[in-house]
Amino acid sequence: MIEAVQSFAAKQALKYMEQEPEKNLPKLLDWADKFDKNDLYLAQRRVLRKVLDHPEGNWYQLIRKVLQLDEGVRNAFLENFMVNASLIGGTRQAAIRRQEGCNVPWAILLDPTSACNLRCTGCWAAEYGHNLNLSLETIDSIIRQGKALGTYMYIYTGGEPLVRKADLIRLCELHPDCEFLSFTNGTLIDEAFCQEMLRVKNFVPAISLEGFEPANDSRRGGGCFQKVQAAMQLLKAHKLPFGISSCYTAANYDDISSEAYFDMIVEAGALFVWFFHYMPVGNDAVPELLPTPEQRKTVYTRIRNFRESKPIFSMDFQNDAEFVGGCIAGGRNYLHINAAGDVEPCVFIHYSNVNIHDHTLLEALKSPLFMAYHDNQPFNKNMLRPCPMLENPERLREMVKKSGAKSTDLQSPESVDHLCDKCLSYAENWTPTADALWAESGHARPQMPSAGSY
Repeated sequence: MIEAVQSFAAKQALKYMEQEPEKNLPKLLDWADKFDKNDLYLAQRRVLRKVLDHPEGNWYQLIRKVLQLDEGVRNAFLENFMVNASLIGGTRQAAIRRQEGCNVPWAILLDPTSACNLRCTGCWAAEYGHNLNLSLETIDSIIRQGKALGTYMYIYTGGEPLVRKADLIRLCELHPDCEFLSFTNGTLIDEAFCQEMLRVKNFVPAISLEGFEPANDSRRGGGCFQKVQAAMQLLKAHKLPFGISSCYTAANYDDISSEAYFDMIVEAGALFVWFFHYMPVGNDAVPELLPTPEQRKTVYTRIRNFRESKPIFSMDFQNDAEFVGGCIAGGRNYLHINAAGDVEPCVFIHYSNVNIHDHTLLEALKSPLFMAYHDNQPFNKNMLRPCPMLENPERLREMVKKSGAKSTDLQSPESVDHLCDKCLSYAENWTPTADALWAESGHARPQMPSAGSY
């Protein structure tokens, strides 16, 4: 009953805003102040009010870009993301966490397929081969189970999810109350798919880019950069939302953290950019691609500076853990289900106790490895050392062994000792720099717009 009242009130407020979005947004925020009686989103409301008070700023310009999206797509995003995934979903997640004593995710990442039209160097999914798929029925079941727990945000990884365009669009139709985001190499986005996105309204691509054309195509193959440029032009022309996903390594960190790179993707129409630190996952991983402490510090500094000047939402998943209280994996904010159905705590950590074909989502969240995450988070008081693998490898080693989790790498199973040993020197080398940066920050949580999770 309470959820129904909340949902009705929130949706009516959004309809009010739709009449004159820029004029009515401050009034909507006044309503939110009264509605959020438990102050679940107090920090976010304060940040948003600060943004609205400075129309000359980059964050206000970003809001304007969102308001200029296709009206139907924009309205569906606001309702699904803000009302269903954050307000309604967040309340339900909190209740189930208390009831069940386990983590409940804000978002679920899943691989519809292991197939891909490219074979990029260093891709963590490449190891799975091209023969695995989660059926439409299985994905539908995962989403239905997730919604019962309060999860309305679903993110496709792979493989290349758009190999399964028809099924992904069908899932948007089956679950119009959810928001779907898909990591994609962008090469399969065409006019027909843009029209489908406009029709279903709740699908957002996150296009992978590794820098400018030479760096990108050296990893993804000749011509990929131009295909991505064409895809972004199509999306922008149709007023469709999209973002960028970039993995930084010792080889490309300078390019993808540069002002020129930010300016390029802003001009292309991207609303957000997610930065991922290279992870030495798999027996064939290349530890030499791990950024040095100085290189990682450079990325840390540049992204934070551009966050205050560029009209794009940027998140550095390794350096921004302070905004979400540390590691978000293990179901705390998200989990990952691979194309074979193995339920993994993290998209980078391929160990599991359970398979979604044999267990419910809630059973997976209460499995030994997931409960080890629940009981041990955060893994470090220094939020610049959040990961139980990369910066605290002994923590992952201990959890996997104690839980009895098995490798889910179907091509070349990697022992946890082999994985963690590769991270020992990195963790040791990064610690002094991380500790110095953490001390300089005063342990403060910088102000930035956030949905409360990423």
